[in-house]
Amino acid sequence: MPHISAFRGIRYDLGHVGSLSEVIAPPYDVIDADLQTKLYEQNDANCVRLILGRDEPNDDEQSNRYTRAARYLKRWLQDGVLFTEANPAIYVYHQEFEEAGQKYTRRGFMCRTRLEPFGEGNIHPHEETHSGAKADRLKLWQNCRANLSQIFGLYPDPENVAQNLLEEAIVGQTPLEATDHLGILHRIWPVTDVAVITKAIAAMGEKPVYIADGHHRYETACNYRDQLAAELAQKGKAFDEQHPANFVLMMCVSMSDPGMIVLPTHRLFRGLPAMTSEDLCERLGDAFTTEPAGEGPDRAPEVWEEIETEDQQSTVALFTAKDQRWTLARLTDAGRQKLAAVAEDHCDDWQGLGVSILHRLIADTLLDAANLPAPKYVRSIEEVVDGLKHGDSVGRDHTGQESSGGQFELAALVMPATLEHIRAISNAAERMPAKSTYFYPKLLSGLVFNPLE
Repeated sequence: MPHISAFRGIRYDLGHVGSLSEVIAPPYDVIDADLQTKLYEQNDANCVRLILGRDEPNDDEQSNRYTRAARYLKRWLQDGVLFTEANPAIYVYHQEFEEAGQKYTRRGFMCRTRLEPFGEGNIHPHEETHSGAKADRLKLWQNCRANLSQIFGLYPDPENVAQNLLEEAIVGQTPLEATDHLGILHRIWPVTDVAVITKAIAAMGEKPVYIADGHHRYETACNYRDQLAAELAQKGKAFDEQHPANFVLMMCVSMSDPGMIVLPTHRLFRGLPAMTSEDLCERLGDAFTTEPAGEGPDRAPEVWEEIETEDQQSTVALFTAKDQRWTLARLTDAGRQKLAAVAEDHCDDWQGLGVSILHRLIADTLLDAANLPAPKYVRSIEEVVDGLKHGDSVGRDHTGQESSGGQFELAALVMPATLEHIRAISNAAERMPAKSTYFYPKLLSGLVFNPLE
């Protein structure tokens, strides 16, 4: 694994803010306008003012949400709302949550991780990034000079050795706790014992890291470091290898942790010609075997249960709005050959993904719809049902993506990629289609910040 280290984090002083639950926030890209307003009103020091501040009517180059974030951060440090840890620490982080009626605890730890450009070291991406999001985060970092949210990194550790070392160190210690807007309980413990930290770092050895969430922020961290190094070089100054900008705040979670689950992201498509299930089956041809799976949006939970039970990436459920019917489609050998022909630039593992089959073979090739608007990505079956019944108003979905409004002509239920898919495809130096995975729950912002100076 790339070099990790303890750091002196910046944290909220509970004597000033009262409850940590009042000042935390989910990642910026899942905050819609309503939640942003709620977080603003919740506490004057809520970290939403840092990670996703409001735009104001008179904003300009000198005064905008990025400069306001920097002023908030500086003032909160001056006023004691925030403080800097006395000693370098690694922060153990637990998330207690419930999914599909089962309770989980996901365990990990937050540390500084030395930056390595993708493709040049042992840190691997699994999804594509977009320039707009990186430009936005870069402006924020240039003003605040701090990591305000964690990268989510996965690493292989079958016996969970590194995490267990840290778990032993926090036995009997009282955690800092916060409950988010979804009712998920988050707990952190600073570990400052040098001997424990040294053992944990050694236990990580040369393990690779696979980015689960935070691709844009990771690439932004690299861009910020390169920009700072270039500025110092122009002034004739050396860029110290231990400068904090050489590192990024990362939450590290073992791929073998019992609480590490991956959930699906379903698709709602617009921009397609209206079609019936019969039309759809004709277009799918010999690439799939098909069977009727019921009528109406409310049938979605039962259809999804059947797909989950079958547990095959090659099985997709499709809903045609014109006749309100569900169709189960299972990939055939002929379909695999067609996909291999149109996706020959990708490895077998990539071609075997349900989302690859859906987008590259079904949407792009068989439906001849490669230039469709981006679908609306939804996590829950309830969102699928609601979208099919009521369409979509202009706004942002749970991924932060802008949605253009209107009715959906097609819905798709698709299995999520697994952790092994992430490892295999990342090791092949490839990236998955967008939203191949949904890592739940999201990591909180506001638990600890990482200064970059």
